[in-house]
Amino acid sequence: MWLRMAQRWLWAWIGLQLRTPSPPTAPGLHPPYMQLGATGAEDELTALLPVARHRSSTTPAPCGRGGACRVGPRPAGRRSPRPAEDKAAPGGARRGRAGPRCRSYPRWGRPASPPAAPRPPPRPLQVRLLRARPGCAALPARLATGEELSRKNYLVKNLKRFRKQLEREAGKLEAARCDFFPKTFELPLEYHLFVEEFRKKPGTTWIMKPVGRSQGKGIFLFRKLKDIFDWKMDGGRTNEQKDETQIETYVVQRYIENPYLIGGRKFDLRVYILVTSYSPLKAWLYRDGFARFSSMRFTLNSIDDHYVHLTNVAVQKTAPDYDPEKGCKWMIQQLRQYLTARHGTGLVEVLFADMDNIFIKSLQSVQKVIISDKRCFELYGYDILIDRDLKPWLLEVNASPSLAASSQEDYELKCHLLEDTLHVVDMEGRLTGKEKRVGGFDLIWNDGPVSRGGNLGALVNGNFMANTHLGCFNDRKKQLKELFGNLPA
Repeated sequence: MWLRMAQRWLWAWIGLQLRTPSPPTAPGLHPPYMQLGATGAEDELTALLPVARHRSSTTPAPCGRGGACRVGPRPAGRRSPRPAEDKAAPGGARRGRAGPRCRSYPRWGRPASPPAAPRPPPRPLQVRLLRARPGCAALPARLATGEELSRKNYLVKNLKRFRKQLEREAGKLEAARCDFFPKTFELPLEYHLFVEEFRKKPGTTWIMKPVGRSQGKGIFLFRKLKDIFDWKMDGGRTNEQKDETQIETYVVQRYIENPYLIGGRKFDLRVYILVTSYSPLKAWLYRDGFARFSSMRFTLNSIDDHYVHLTNVAVQKTAPDYDPEKGCKWMIQQLRQYLTARHGTGLVEVLFADMDNIFIKSLQSVQKVIISDKRCFELYGYDILIDRDLKPWLLEVNASPSLAASSQEDYELKCHLLEDTLHVVDMEGRLTGKEKRVGGFDLIWNDGPVSRGGNLGALVNGNFMANTHLGCFNDRKKQLKELFGNLPA
């Protein structure tokens, strides 16, 4: 009897020792005796330990006898409580566990679960906000402040604030140079202000744009407040938005009802601006760009037709009569030649000078908001609309302009754009910092206007001529050869 009791206590002590893990030798690494399932030593352990109280189960246990089992006999005088799920069910039937359970080896000795699948690598971005230059240990966080220019409601807010600032400091005449964006309100924040303005001129066409979407998604035109009520209730919201408790922020703008038409079709311009510094402000204007045309003739009788009023390529390429070979774009050089032939050189020069004013004033409006870093840069895509009076209007600014090509000509333009962007950023350190032209980029602002003269800000024949050549001939290859041929390698 004494021998049998000693044997029981010995096996109980062995089981207790196996159930008590020692501290791991290293983070994520367990001692060998804790890795029984992985090392195959469980067979030796099962052969040594007696097994008792097998429960019936169709799934075999690691010990080979099936069912759930315990290590060694139960100590005398102690009865382990039966789990709640093992208690007898009504009618005498016994509720089984969710799955077979075996304690032939400690819980921490079971085979490790397979490692989680590695996360896929992040998708490569195109030209994101303020890329890091050489010598930058980490990419500074600029996305939040970059939205001050690229997000529609923030852009309008900053332009309104900058216009009031100019009116206080320089007078109304200088502030009037900021009147290049339509009257705009943010919904639902400024809904009551919008209703007051709407009732002043009933019948005016307005356009609604979501502040956080692109490619023409979520845009619609209206002339009645009833359309706003329907949208607010959920008439103009997607199924995903209907499930959300917060309504998406929109901007509502007065629609430009007299756009300049070519062939009866509406168009807008995409112009590229490269900013290499905000403090001081240093901006480059690319000579190339393009005009995006709608596929349908313009009319105000059908404000629900997106193919008439939206010029986004993502919208127009789904039109029934869209030709992918011809596309719906003109190079900006073609547009400038057309306008010069129709209206003369003088008016076209004024038009493009007004566009330069849009670029500079919009950048100045966020100059004190965006945190500047000398090791970073930014490529913007400006969307400009021209009306019948040859007045340019700023529609929006894109911080990540699309680099997808819709034609061979478009492909070459964007490849040259990226190549010249890297030349201006000068990762090799070959530039002197005094250049006013690099490839297709012309320096238009360097803490002040830049002239076409020999020195920055110098006069040409007694008159100031801005260093802008938007829509002019782009002999970038010749210029790059001369530039880098004269510089030390």
